[in-house]
Amino acid sequence: MKIDQEIKALEDYAIKHRRGLHKIPELGFNEYKTSQYIKSVLKTLGIPYKESAKTGVLGFINKNKKKTIAFRSDMDALNIKELNDISYKSTIKENMHACGHDGHMSILLTFANYLKKHEENLNVNVLLIFQPAEEGPGGAEVLIKEGLIETYGIDEIYGTHLYPSIDEGKIGLRKGPMMASVGEFKITLYGKSSHGAMPHLGIDTIAVASQFIMQIQRIISREIHPTTSGVVSIGKIDGGTRRNIIAEKVEMFGTIRAFDAETNAFIQKRIKDILEGLKLTYAITFETDFNDMYPVVNNDSEMVEDFIKANGEEFIEEIPLQMISEDFSYYQKKIPGLFVFLGVRNQGKGFINGLHNSKFNFDEKNLLVGVQSYINVMKYKNYLED
Repeated sequence: MKIDQEIKALEDYAIKHRRGLHKIPELGFNEYKTSQYIKSVLKTLGIPYKESAKTGVLGFINKNKKKTIAFRSDMDALNIKELNDISYKSTIKENMHACGHDGHMSILLTFANYLKKHEENLNVNVLLIFQPAEEGPGGAEVLIKEGLIETYGIDEIYGTHLYPSIDEGKIGLRKGPMMASVGEFKITLYGKSSHGAMPHLGIDTIAVASQFIMQIQRIISREIHPTTSGVVSIGKIDGGTRRNIIAEKVEMFGTIRAFDAETNAFIQKRIKDILEGLKLTYAITFETDFNDMYPVVNNDSEMVEDFIKANGEEFIEEIPLQMISEDFSYYQKKIPGLFVFLGVRNQGKGFINGLHNSKFNFDEKNLLVGVQSYINVMKYKNYLED
């Protein structure tokens, strides 16, 4: 993608803020230093801001226009120890911006810098959303419940995520569903303990849990339509007390991913059905706890088309459905929205580590691609005049 000279001149600005934010990674709803950093930059730029969702920051360029366009960046980091040997390494030992949110904030701050310089050319109001807790428990939903969309009269919203599975210089997207809904579940099995040498006197919940884990694999492979995507996975199992005691209790923790509510509901129902069968067969009892979290990321078709035309088809990659999730989806349930992946993979430079990896990093020149893509779509839609 061609980067305008004025945007190129902001490269040092973008890098400075990315590195400054990279040093202070904070977890969801605890982004106090991050929030202060963003407020300080917006104040310097002369952009009024408000606090929301505890640590969130909303910068508003109000031109008293009928239409308001929002751009969202997440703020939070992950509880991962950074293993990169870099001068701007995390100063919070057990936390790291391993999902690129430092880059997202830098893109939005650099974009804000540009907009402020061209404020007289804006034909819309612009809301800059610095949102906490994307990694969990979900800051977008909190902002919406606090009246974000109604207060600012938001008409459409854009979001960008760095993505190391796509080569740098490319932007990945697709119309309609792009990222799966996500839900969590906890299942507790209750049996009867006995000496390990006398299993006939007990009810072995570890053995039953093993049966359950194998049976739920059939839900995806044999019970939903082959062209319907879904995932059910157990990520953690905890049971037993000693090697020679039949386990009286087992807890299992897992995730469900789907692209429609019907598939999600079907998976939950079949999990419960399987448990009822195991109860009848092995005389266990059980408890279930399902927690539906982020909805499907569902891109507005018209916004996708405009984004492609604004930035050039040669720079766009249509990506397959993604089983990962994003709370940007909450905004899209209320208003038209577009979420895109900004490619940052560069094999030659060694930028190949995935998201949530302790060595995730990227070439910071790609931040300008994110900024330019926003400016291009603003100009294409006549939200910003040349």
